[in-house]
Amino acid sequence: MEATLLETLVLSLGAAGFSAVVAARLGLPLTVGYVLAGVAIGPYTPGFVANVSAVNELADFGVILLMFAIGLQFTFSDLRRVGRVAVLGAGAQVILTGLVGYGAAQLLGWTPLESLAVGFVVSNSSSTVLTKVLSEFGEIDSVHGRVGLAWSSVQDLSSILLLVTLVSLGDASSGSVGMDVLRAVGLALLFLALLVPIGIFVIPRLLEHLAGFGNPEVFVLSAAGIALVVAVLGGGFGVSPALAAFLGGMFVARSDLAHHVLGEISPIRDVFSALFFVAVGMLVNPILLIEQFHVVAVIVAIIVLAKGTITALLTAAFGFRVRTAVLTGIVLAQSAEFSFLLARVGSDAGLLSQQVFSVLLLGAVVSILAAPFCYRLGLPVSGWLDRRLSLERTEPPLGFADAPFGGHAILLGYGRVGRVIASALREVITEIVIVEQNRNLVDELREQRERVIIGSASNRAVLDRAGLARATLLVVAIPDPIAIRRIVDLARAVNPKVDIVVRTHSLGERDELERRGATEAVVGELELALEMSRHSLLRYGTSIEKAEALIARLRSRESGHLSAE
Repeated sequence: MEATLLETLVLSLGAAGFSAVVAARLGLPLTVGYVLAGVAIGPYTPGFVANVSAVNELADFGVILLMFAIGLQFTFSDLRRVGRVAVLGAGAQVILTGLVGYGAAQLLGWTPLESLAVGFVVSNSSSTVLTKVLSEFGEIDSVHGRVGLAWSSVQDLSSILLLVTLVSLGDASSGSVGMDVLRAVGLALLFLALLVPIGIFVIPRLLEHLAGFGNPEVFVLSAAGIALVVAVLGGGFGVSPALAAFLGGMFVARSDLAHHVLGEISPIRDVFSALFFVAVGMLVNPILLIEQFHVVAVIVAIIVLAKGTITALLTAAFGFRVRTAVLTGIVLAQSAEFSFLLARVGSDAGLLSQQVFSVLLLGAVVSILAAPFCYRLGLPVSGWLDRRLSLERTEPPLGFADAPFGGHAILLGYGRVGRVIASALREVITEIVIVEQNRNLVDELREQRERVIIGSASNRAVLDRAGLARATLLVVAIPDPIAIRRIVDLARAVNPKVDIVVRTHSLGERDELERRGATEAVVGELELALEMSRHSLLRYGTSIEKAEALIARLRSRESGHLSAE
């Protein structure tokens, strides 16, 4: 008997959650865990089988939200910053790796369209895997780390073009030629003609209006609604819903609230993206790992050896040292979330047979599992090659990777308390980043040429944009106790060394915040009373030293009373 939608949803999310815990414990990307969870509940393995069609329908939401989030993070100014080595290097690498994949697939006897789809799938690398590997070895800010991250961002953009090409090839292979193709192009252009003015003039103003309500639920539902509406409209005009969602995200990225939207929508995206990868795993036949081991080995060799070598040679051609080139090749010698998406689109478009699809995904998963081991091995090897082959040359300047600001102070909230703190901080430092949700206050600060970010202070994407990972001081001047707890937890996880000072209204809450990692929690009512007491004592001629000693005794004594309240 086929599982119901509810049973399928419970099973899929349960398997995804369990696999995520296991993957995290083993230090593996969560994506791998999700795919393996899909294999476990899929039709090719024994036990309870989820409803594949139901999971696929739910997974479509994951694709839409995933592409919308990618569009939110993409701006054309990013391309100008990533530099020649990333733009030209990544572009050449995608083409060359695609050609190697195409040639290998032809030698394996696959059709030209299958071979082309294989070339597309193996050409991409995962920024998530790359970041995880570099962070594990403490080299996220290394030259090869910065080159690799920029390179990966260009690959992501190329994947959008590959996605469109796959859909077009699928239409052509199904007989959509001649007038049908012209009609499809015309509808796509009409969709863009409608979307561009809406994206430029309507969506940013709509988001600002919604943000003015100050209600996170209204904002997140509206943001998700924008993604889904754009995707559905795109589908109505014959445009891939995934591509339409990406374009919608790009237009939202024009708004000051883009990072706020990203932070609010991320939890929903993560849930449905997990379902997407589970759905991908359900289509994989693990028996092929044994029956077609030699073919899987070829796919892994293309992703790891061929792509890694091509990347290393291209990086060296731009004047980088041998060690940098080799390590850049190694960190990019794995597969990506986009590889799974491209394979799924190729399968849905009828370009990939079930066997080729499964073999491709198995090879991609193996390359991700091998990434940290390859990097560990590559560190001494790259150093040895560098000593043998490198001349005494200086690395070329990285125009795209100017070091982010650091050592700054972040002030969350610019109300009555925040204003006073900001005035004090300006006396000693100039590097202050203010986070404020009130649009009028943000406009006021920008007129004063202050560095300010609009958004919720408890939003992870907002804090990342404020440079939390490199900040020296985090001042939490907002009154919301729930948000303050979340901020302290997040800040301590992102930057263990940052000094955190927060405001609170009770001794019990102060103790809880300090237990969570706040450096100092200031109890508002107590400090108000003590400051007024200090003034009164000084007015009656008490010396400063005696007044301070008395205030210290009062602070200690009154703490118990305030805590009891």
